[in-house]
Order: sequence, then C-alpha cells, then structure tokens
Amino acid sequence: MSVALLWVVSPNSEVSNGTGFLDSVREGNRVPGRDRNSMWKERIKKGGRQRWNFGSLNAGLRYSDLGGSRTGNGSSFAVQSSLVASPAGEMAVSSEKKVYDVVLKQAALVKRQLRSTDDLKVKPDIVLPGNLGLLIEAYDRCGEVCAEYAKTFYLGTLLMTPDRRRAIWAIYVWCRRTDELVDGPNASHITPQALDRWEARLEDIFSGRPFDMLDAALSDTVSRFPVDIQPFRDMVEGMRMDLWKSRYMNFDELYLYCYYVAGTVGLMSVPIMGIAPESKATTESVYNAALALGIANQLTNILRDVGEDARRGRIYLPQDELAQAGLSGEDIFAGRVTDKWRIFMKKQIQRARKFFDQAEKGVAELSSASRWPVLASLLLYRKILDEIEANDYNNFTRRAYVSKPKKLLTLPIAYARSLVPPKLTSSSLAKT
Repeated sequence: MSVALLWVVSPNSEVSNGTGFLDSVREGNRVPGRDRNSMWKERIKKGGRQRWNFGSLNAGLRYSDLGGSRTGNGSSFAVQSSLVASPAGEMAVSSEKKVYDVVLKQAALVKRQLRSTDDLKVKPDIVLPGNLGLLIEAYDRCGEVCAEYAKTFYLGTLLMTPDRRRAIWAIYVWCRRTDELVDGPNASHITPQALDRWEARLEDIFSGRPFDMLDAALSDTVSRFPVDIQPFRDMVEGMRMDLWKSRYMNFDELYLYCYYVAGTVGLMSVPIMGIAPESKATTESVYNAALALGIANQLTNILRDVGEDARRGRIYLPQDELAQAGLSGEDIFAGRVTDKWRIFMKKQIQRARKFFDQAEKGVAELSSASRWPVLASLLLYRKILDEIEANDYNNFTRRAYVSKPKKLLTLPIAYARSLVPPKLTSSSLAKT
C-alpha cells in the first residue's frame, strides 16, 4: 500500500527500483559497499552540537545508490471533536486522541518560536570549512528526486524561499525512502529488525550524525527548523504495520494507519511551509488541517487501489462497514461491482471528501509561497475520487487517475486561489 506523501507527491508518481540503501538497512550496514569512515571522517563540535565535516564525502555517490527512489505526549489538553481531524458528526475515538496528542506537541514547538517573531525564521547555516558545497549538492540531489517523481509539486516548490524549498525536498526524499522499505521491489526481504535499524538511523539524523548524503540534507533541515522527530518515528511505525497487518476491523484502526503513513507528513511539513503572519488561525488548527489532508490523501489512495491491494492479499477497508453493507472479503477478492459495492463506495468517498474540505480551510493559513503547491496537490488528489465515480466504482480492474489535460487546467485554478490571503477566507480556524 503506497503512502500518500502529503503535500509533496503527485497523484500519478511512479517508483524506480533503486535498492542500494535497502540492502544496507536489510543487512545492518550503514553505507552499502563503502567504508563509512572514508565518507564521514571527522565529527566536529561547534556550539555544543555535533556536526559532520562533509569534506571527505565521495562526491560521486549517486542518490540512486542510496535508495532515493521512492518515494510526547503528556498533554492534558481536552480533545474537542471540532478540533480533531474528524468528519463532522463523527465522535472522537481513541486513535484520534492519540494522534491529537502528537498534533499538540508539534504545534507547541512552532508557537514557542512564534513568541519572538511574526513568522518562522530559519536559523543561519553553521558553515564548516569544506562542507558547504557538498551540503548544497546533497540538497540538489534531493531536488532531483522530487523533480523526477513529484513534478507538479516540484514546480510549486520553486516559488518558495530557497531554504524552505530545500528543506521540503529533504523531507520528501526521506519519506520516499521509508515507503520503499515495505512497498518497493525488495519489500519481501524487509524484516522488523531492518525497520528497527532504519529508526535507529533516523535517531542519528536528528542527533547530527547522518549516514549518507541524503541523510545529511535532512539532518541539516531538522537542525534549522522546529521539526520534531515524533512524526518520523510514527511513519516508521506505519511501515511496521504493513509487515503484519492486512485487515482493519473498523475506521478507528484505519484512521491510525492513515495517520502513520500519511498524516505524519503534514506534521513534518508545517514548520517548513510556515504559517502566514497575518493568519488568525490557531497553530493547532493549522496542524489539524495538515493532518486532515494526509488522512484524505491516504483514504483516496486506498479507494483507488482496492483491486491492486486485493491481489496482494490486503484489504484496507473497515471490515465492520463492509459487513454492514452486506459485503465480505470474498467480494473484494472476486472484484464484483454490485449495487451494494456502489453504495459502500459512495459512503467511503463522502468521508474522504469531508477530510479534504477540512484540509482546504487550513491551506489558506499557510505562508503565501507555500499555498500553491499544497493546494494543487489537494485539488488533484481530490479529483481521483471523481474519476472513481466516473469509472462506475470499478476500482478492481480500472485504476482511477487524473489526465494530463485536467492537471494542466487545475494548476492555474490552484494558483489563483492560493493568492487569496487568510484574512479574506473563512474564519472557521480563527483564534477564539
């Protein structure tokens, strides 16, 4: 089941077969076929924080060799159903509470920085002799991956400031590499122990100890923006779920999975995208909207890929709702488009659209340079639901996709709407 890389992936992205870093993770090696010490010779302490000297990095190392191919708790804040990313009319449930605790923590990180500035300011680079050019090269390679596999979004990132643009590229690449572990060509070889090693590698990234060039870009990003490690850990947890879980008993279980593999990307991205200085929305509500977009995108992926997932023995649909509709797993595996299936699908699409609606309210609160790529992604992904309907709900043998002409027509619409500042939009997210 491919993850929906929130805000940073086009609906029809294809996946390449780079496997170098997969072998590294699977076998427990840090850098495949290379001596790590020859690449990262000297760790330098500056200002109390450990930083790598990039001067000895092999400049010929290609991102394809590294697998750049694919793509807190403790809060006593009471959960309000109007604040949680939940369709209107549905009660808050345990998974939503668990996720909302993470949302509050991420929002608190940004609010602490906003107390001293009207907008997020990026920390200046710590320039070490010999490393700046190679760090720029690392970011450029992340940009190449984004340009190849998320063309529409990549174009939108060019409107961002250079620092934000590079940071988003670095996050995008890490998410693709993580997804590749369980959804790529070598997924059958990935074990829980391999994911444990990948998570340990993540901890090193956040500690300023990257293993390779692409990791270095993310390590630099998280040192300069108020990005928390928890959403990254949670995405790895979502990959673990894919190793052992192929059924979801109810929407509560499915919601948590969607958060792990897609909603997390929104929480990673908000500190980079930035909130508009003139926004009257609460920080929590903007994070909730980002979460809602991730849930919406992943639900759309699920509805689009029912047939493909069934052929892999997986059903990412709430089992209790299937039973209520008079359907079973056998109906899914048989691929029968019946009236019962159409009624069931209409309800699933309606739920996904409610999440999209909630997410759209939050897009307007982002910084002006970030709104267009996010809104374009939202509109294009939402159109996949229209295509499922146009296919008469046959998502067993027909893959719904947005045609190139429709994409081209959507982009200027998204751009025009992205120009509307927060103060002219709905005040449903405003501070009270």
